Amino acid sequence: MNSVETLDFDCSAIDESGKFKLENTGRGKNLSPEFRINNLSPEARTLVITLEDTSHPIKDFTHWVIWNIPATEHVPGSIPAGETVPALDGARQGRAYGNHRYAGPKPPKGKTHVYRFTAYALDCALYAPPSSRKKKVLAEAIGHIIQKGTAVGSFE
Repeated sequence: MNSVETLDFDCSAIDESGKFKLENTGRGKNLSPEFRINNLSPEARTLVITLEDTSHPIKDFTHWVIWNIPATEHVPGSIPAGETVPALDGARQGRAYGNHRYAGPKPPKGKTHVYRFTAYALDCALYAPPSSRKKKVLAEAIGHIIQKGTAVGSFE
């Protein structure tokens, strides 16, 4: 495998000041955000997206994992709950704080936590079952990740 290139993407959940918009949090509508990818490799076949709470006592506590999103420069927001997402050609959502769904930031009242979206562009589809957690999905992706990028935001 060659080196992993940087994936440049915009995430609609994070405003210009680096804070999460309320609608994309557990205290708002809890809607998954829209993603716009600016430099997707022509070799990319699928995308994986994760959301982690980097401030949680459990290191990089996973809020969301979704994989086998068809490689595209636009991932729509408001992805519905479910093990598979028919509107995204059967993309799969695994087990995390959001069990088979997006679960936005919701830190303890009065605390600010930092959250990180990571997007991976892969040269293949993954065969991980919907019961999979982030660790299993990323283990299957080893050797197939051609681009990787992050977007970080905070929420209180």
